[in-house]
Amino acid sequence: MSGHSKFANIKHKKEKNDAAKGKIFTIIGREIAVAVKEGGPDPSNNFKLAQVITKAKANNMPNDTIDRGIKKAAGDVGNVNYKYVTYEGYGPSGIAIIVDALTDNQNRTAANIRNAFTKGQGNIGTPGCVSFMFDKKGQIIIDKEECPMESDDLMMTALDAGAEDFAEEDDSYEILTDPDGFEAVRKALEDAGIEMVSAEVTMIPQNYVALTDETAVKNLQKTLDLLDEDDDVQAVYHNWDE
Repeated sequence: MSGHSKFANIKHKKEKNDAAKGKIFTIIGREIAVAVKEGGPDPSNNFKLAQVITKAKANNMPNDTIDRGIKKAAGDVGNVNYKYVTYEGYGPSGIAIIVDALTDNQNRTAANIRNAFTKGQGNIGTPGCVSFMFDKKGQIIIDKEECPMESDDLMMTALDAGAEDFAEEDDSYEILTDPDGFEAVRKALEDAGIEMVSAEVTMIPQNYVALTDETAVKNLQKTLDLLDEDDDVQAVYHNWDE
């Protein structure tokens, strides 16, 4: 693949996340609770929980905090009322945006997300209006400087574990997988001692859109900032070429 590196963007997001760790831990705690309710407290038998634990570790959540969250959720299953909801819409200049949320109050969440789009001169669309522009993939990003393996060896390790694609950028490697094969590839890399900057199942745009108008950039950033600040929002995907 030609590669569209998200490494710098991911590092920037992590810096922002580090400044708001409490919020990130709260969000991941919700995900743990829902995963335990749906599939039980054992990550070896609960793929979704295993994915959330990977996300937690990528955000530097301590192991004891993760364990406490799992135990608390296991003992409190009946009181977990969070629901996953997805919103799709358009930002300025037709930028496609998908918002994944986990909420215990859909009316509140819908109003907040609509407000975020409106303030950035965008609008919420109907389900499916932009998701066809994205592919659901497992995505693993590795910092070249932190990788002990040569590029060819890393590529073969990933492909042998089931990866679909491998791209080398100036400062990073990107590995793409089928969502169902993501965990096997991630575990193979972890077992090989490879540190990952990011490892998650995500929505990857088929094409990216550049914005040249400063007002459009400012409005889009306003929408993305408002979504980032919302505790109900789990993830935001867009096709803006930053």
